[in-house]
Amino acid sequence: MLKYWTTRYLLTLFIGLLVIGIISTLWLRHNVTEKRLEMMKILAEEIADRVVDTEGNLRISPFLPRVIDRRDRFMEFIGNPQFFIIDSDKKIIYSAPSHVHLTLLESVIDSLKDEKDVNKLTFDDGNKLYLVKQKFDYSKDSTGWVILLHPEEEIARSTEEIQMLSTMLLSLALLGWVVVYLLTKKMSNPIREVADAAKQIVEGNYDIKSGKNIKEKVMYELVHSFKEMADRLKQLEMMRTELLAGVTHELKTPVTSISALIQAVHDDVVSVEEAKDFLKISLKETGRLQTMVEDLLDFNSFAVGAITVHKEKQNINQLIQEIVDQWLLVQENAVEVHVKLPDAWIYTVTDASRIQQIMINLLNNAKQVIDEQGKINVTLYEEEGSIRVDVKDNGTGIPEEEQDLIFERFFRGKGKMHKVRGLGLGLTFSKMIAKALDGDLVLQESSEKGSTFTLILPH
Repeated sequence: MLKYWTTRYLLTLFIGLLVIGIISTLWLRHNVTEKRLEMMKILAEEIADRVVDTEGNLRISPFLPRVIDRRDRFMEFIGNPQFFIIDSDKKIIYSAPSHVHLTLLESVIDSLKDEKDVNKLTFDDGNKLYLVKQKFDYSKDSTGWVILLHPEEEIARSTEEIQMLSTMLLSLALLGWVVVYLLTKKMSNPIREVADAAKQIVEGNYDIKSGKNIKEKVMYELVHSFKEMADRLKQLEMMRTELLAGVTHELKTPVTSISALIQAVHDDVVSVEEAKDFLKISLKETGRLQTMVEDLLDFNSFAVGAITVHKEKQNINQLIQEIVDQWLLVQENAVEVHVKLPDAWIYTVTDASRIQQIMINLLNNAKQVIDEQGKINVTLYEEEGSIRVDVKDNGTGIPEEEQDLIFERFFRGKGKMHKVRGLGLGLTFSKMIAKALDGDLVLQESSEKGSTFTLILPH
């Protein structure tokens, strides 16, 4: 990644700076040309003032070349401009240098017809010259011209400016590359850690160490989200292992019992009365085995969202009371259950059978964690525009480290794992059903004094 991005950035940077350099160079040449043409105009004006004396006569001073040379050095011309002094008869009375090509002279004379102060001359050999002329008057009605010529290439040349521009662009390119290299290296390290961590996960190692000194928010969230994902995968892998062992044990136990009991009856090693008891126990174990298999099939259907819901208008007060009464009728041991309902009827459109599934599961779970003096409180109320049913027990509560996992599929707490047989799908089913009813099922609170589960239904 470091090589990939720095190489591409460097290429992009150089292309961008090259474009900027070309545009800047053209702009510099234009400005330098304008500036030097303006200086040539000033020089032409000064020469025009010097060739006319105080009496208005045309007079060429012998010191004029020296003056022009000093002005050239002061104005920083590259090479000395050619200059001509032409009288009113369009005859060249002075030129520097003294020997001039005939074609150039003809072009200079022809330029006098143009009223412009600046002209650009182009010759057949490809040479291009800028011509600056300044008109002056002498001997009353006589008019002359001072003409300066300078090659276009020299007048537009700006060596120092181009050197400064090149130095600046190269410095920017180097600085930009260094900055991007360092930043990319800093950003690529966490990504490399994530890539290495992904390889470890593929190999089955979920103990990932995340960087703690990452200041960039996005990279910090990426690394730590990946760390949380790894922890979650590790947890799910442990649950999967426990599930395999648990399901194997839970399915093996009734099968072993049924096999042993039926074998005893088959071998006539028990009396007739004992055989009936053995068959009764076998039927009970068969029913338990069937329930676990149905739970697995139901979970498979629920996991793919195939939860059928048939909603009708229901009186929730009556529905909760009926569910509790029916549940109490099938309990082998007496259970103390207190139902608290509001005075006003609460109606909503929902599926009564699905609510019954949730409530029976919550009541069964509550019964499993209370002792002989335990009790269960069922409370129906309205809050924040929703209907809520609390199922509270006074059992031992759920350990804090297990509270975030109780709705996970196949999760069974340590305290429940060796006391109650099952697959750990009850609360998972119940939460899925509550979601299908546009509601939710949450653990309201849990401590050593007991736990409270809350079923939330839309009003």
